[in-house]
Formats: sequence, structure tokens, C-alpha cells
Amino acid sequence: MKKILLIGAGRSSSYLISYLLKHAKSENWTLTIADLSKENANAKLGGHKSGNAIALDIQDHDATSEEMEKADLVLSMLPAHMHIAVARECVRLKKHLVTASYVSPEMHELNAAASSAGILLLNECGLDPGIDHMSAMEVIDKVQAEGGKIISFKSYTGGLVAPESNDNPWGYKFSWNPRNVILAGQGTACYIEDNQYKYVPYNRLFIDADKIAVNGVGTFDGYPNRDSLSYRKIYRLENISTMIRGTLRQEGYCKAWNIFVQLGLTDDSYKIEDSSGMTYAGLTESFLPKNSGEKSLRKRLADFMSLSENDEAIKLIEWTGILEDKAIGISKASPAEILQSLLEKKWVLRKEDKDMIVMQHDFRYEKANKKYRLKSSLVVKGEDSVYTAMAKTVGLPAAIATRLILNGKIKSRGVQIPVEKEIYLPVLQELEKEGISFVHQTEEHS
Repeated sequence: MKKILLIGAGRSSSYLISYLLKHAKSENWTLTIADLSKENANAKLGGHKSGNAIALDIQDHDATSEEMEKADLVLSMLPAHMHIAVARECVRLKKHLVTASYVSPEMHELNAAASSAGILLLNECGLDPGIDHMSAMEVIDKVQAEGGKIISFKSYTGGLVAPESNDNPWGYKFSWNPRNVILAGQGTACYIEDNQYKYVPYNRLFIDADKIAVNGVGTFDGYPNRDSLSYRKIYRLENISTMIRGTLRQEGYCKAWNIFVQLGLTDDSYKIEDSSGMTYAGLTESFLPKNSGEKSLRKRLADFMSLSENDEAIKLIEWTGILEDKAIGISKASPAEILQSLLEKKWVLRKEDKDMIVMQHDFRYEKANKKYRLKSSLVVKGEDSVYTAMAKTVGLPAAIATRLILNGKIKSRGVQIPVEKEIYLPVLQELEKEGISFVHQTEEHS
């Protein structure tokens, strides 16, 4: 009997756990769910006979190693920076590993050791990264196999609120790690467009959002991810003239979020002096130029941003409560931590709420002296606040890859991401059975 160890049972694990338990009997495996909270692990297990739940602190090396030693494969759904410790132990113990996070430089350095150990460290097998890679490579390989040449590739993904649960003016609720949302985009975004390299520093990232229309669900703000350029090599599109990977948000979100960025409220690099004794209004005041008149806080914020006081972006900021004389109540907090705490109260995904994943690839290619445009779109809605679209699209690819590895269907070893047919074709086929499939539209383009 094969044994699977899942480390981390957070927001994105519900569908992953459900899939593994559903197939446990037919596949002859058992699942151990390890989480810092045994109560949380037990809740996710739901009393299923093919699994067990344990409390595990990843900082306890001996206990973690002992559990990993028992497993044939380890699934890590921990925060991204924690994967490397698990991966190193997997190499030492010669255990396969699956994660849904980006390959870090430290993870990449394990490639030779993992290959020598005869194991697979499969990363980026979730949504974004994950399904984006697999669905893009399916199209790229098909176009190239038919003699086509891809000249432009734009890809955007967003974790959003389903229209029926969209009841706040931002059009956003947390369906995954709130901290990652607050800190999103920090650094410099780089991409290539019409053979021109573009570099967008964080302080300008949300100023000029593109408008991305997705058939059937509307138009969204789209801003570029941190590094699109490296994917030219990964996708084998080294000579492409346009390569952009980005994030989707509801229209108007980026203009308002830019106000938080310009104020400095997304900064996580230092702590606010006596933050527990401040009010939100006082915090905002501390980031604005000195008040030399009788203007309201809202008016001075608008002036600071060179906006009208009645601009929709100012209204969105005011809605969050950041201008109110209410106590922050958090000690020794960074601006980003304060903002996160506030928005977690305002952007809560209620029990009955449904989230929505929207992904769109926009390819332009040439074939037989003709030009074409191909759009591949994915829309997935969640069931509720536990079985979310985010959990489904992040967790199922990792679960399916786990099944394929344990069945010997994936032969690759070393540090890999799912851009090869051996991995992406069977995963996409299984995802389609689970209701995750793309709609393709192709047209001749001048």
C-alpha cells in the first residue's frame, strides 16, 4: 500500500484532499494529513477511513523527517518559502515531492541531487503557476507541430468573486492567502511587447492597467506579473516578440489599490511605532503631507493622488474604513499587516459565497502565410467558502500529478514543472473530467 503525506491543510487543500481520499481504495493508498493544527487536519479528513490526521510543526525537523520517512510521496501545501526544507529532506530520504509554488533558486539547485536520488520534485503544479503552464503548452506544442509560429502570447489569471456573491464595490474577497494579496506585485515587472523590453517598478504597476475582455464574464483590469521574460525559454518561445503574464482584478480595482501603494500602506519592511494606539485615520494622516489648512482627510488624500474627491477610487478607499477614527488594535505591526487586518474584515468570503477563477491566454501566430488569433479561456466557480474555485484549481492538479507519479505514469526526475507532454496531457485530461476545461476561439487576424 502506497502512503501519501500532505503537509499543510490550509485554504487550498479541500479539493486535493477530497480527490485523494476518493481514489484511495481503488489506488490502494492512504493519506496522512499533517497540519500545525490537528483540529484543522481532522476537519479536512472528515473521518475518512483511508486517512489519518496528525499535528506537525515543520520546524520540528525530527518529527517531520520521521513522517516523511513513512511516505512514498510528499505533498507540500505550505507557504512557498517553507518548501525548500521539505525538498532537501525529500532528496535525502529519496521521496517524491509535489508543490503548487514557483521554483525558487534554492529549489532549482536541488535538480542534480534529486535526479541522482531517482526522485521527482514537481513544482508549479497548481493554478498560476500550474494550469496556466499546462494549458499554454498544449496550444504551443499543437501550433508548432502544425508548422505555425507563435509571435505573441499574453496570459492573465485572476482569483475573483463570482457575480452572484459580488456584493462589495471592490469586487474582491479573499479566497487564498491574504498576505500574498497585500504584497502582490512588489518588485519590478518585466515583459516584452512588440520587441520592446518593458520594466515596470512597483510604484507604477497599478497605474496603467490593461483592459482584458473575457467572453461571457466581462472586462477586467490586468497588470503584469513580476517576471514574464523567463518564460520565453520555459515555453520554448525564445524569439517571440510579445510575452506578458499578468493578474486580473475587477475594473477599477487597480486604480484604487494604487492609492494604498502610493501612500506606503503595502510596505512590510518596518513596524509602525505604537500602532496599537493609533486609529486608521491617524495612520493615513501619518503618510500624507503636513496639514496646513482645514481640508478633510478624504480631500487631502484626493489632492495627494491628484484626483477628485468624488473619484470612484477615493470612494473605494473610504469604503475600507482606512479613513475612520477607529482603533487599529494591533501592536508592532507593519503598514501591510495593518492593511491586511482591516481588509480581512471587509473582504471576507462568507460561508455561502462563491469565488471565481478566470484565466485567458491570447495567442497570435502565423501559419501558411496567414495570421491567426487564438483565445483560450477558463472560468471556474466555487461551491462555497470551503470548496472554492481557488482550492479546486490549485489542489486538483497537484492531486492528479500525485496519482500519476505513484502509478509510474510520469518518468521525469529532478526538479520539474509541468511543461512536458508526459505531465500536462494526462493532468489536463483528468482536469476536464473534474469540470476544469478551456474554451478555444480562433480567428484569422490581419
